[in-house]
Amino acid sequence: MYVRPLFQTWGLLLATALLASACHPADEAAPVKAVDYKGPMLETENVLMLVSDSARLRVRLTAPLQQDYESGDSEYPKGVKLTFLDTDGETVINTITGKYGKFEKNKSLYTMRGDVRVANVPKQQRMNTEEAFYDQNKASIYTKEQTEIKVTTPTEVLTGRGLKANQDFSWYRILTPTGVFTLQDAPTAAPAPTNR
Repeated sequence: MYVRPLFQTWGLLLATALLASACHPADEAAPVKAVDYKGPMLETENVLMLVSDSARLRVRLTAPLQQDYESGDSEYPKGVKLTFLDTDGETVINTITGKYGKFEKNKSLYTMRGDVRVANVPKQQRMNTEEAFYDQNKASIYTKEQTEIKVTTPTEVLTGRGLKANQDFSWYRILTPTGVFTLQDAPTAAPAPTNR
């Protein structure tokens, strides 16, 4: 009768236990979850973008920082300024500035927030608000209906909520006017007496 040595039996049992534990699924590495990055794909400092129409400069965009996203949208977290030029490509007609800006490519829409200022240079009229929109397709500037606005012209200050205007701010309509203040000219000095 053949008797197997004790160390061979224990060795066989140990090898079987190791083999069984090596195939255990708990020892497999857990799969790494994919991270969906939604931040900017590109950042550009000291941006100057020129838009022309019929070979004439029409719009100039300047911003300290532009962040471009995969969707084609852009953000201007440090502010943005749009300058609209006359047909000669040099004379400034209107400007829009804000402390924050966003451009939505699929809507061709700029959103400006934080001390937004619109200024028609030739007519010397300006609008101040906290949020405004510029629609490139409709060539219009507008605010939400409840947004407080103030328009200043050479002769009066108008306040209200909500505004619609054309791109160069030569025409505008306040949706809910709340006040009109007439600006008086500074008193003129009396003419100096003449000696005859």
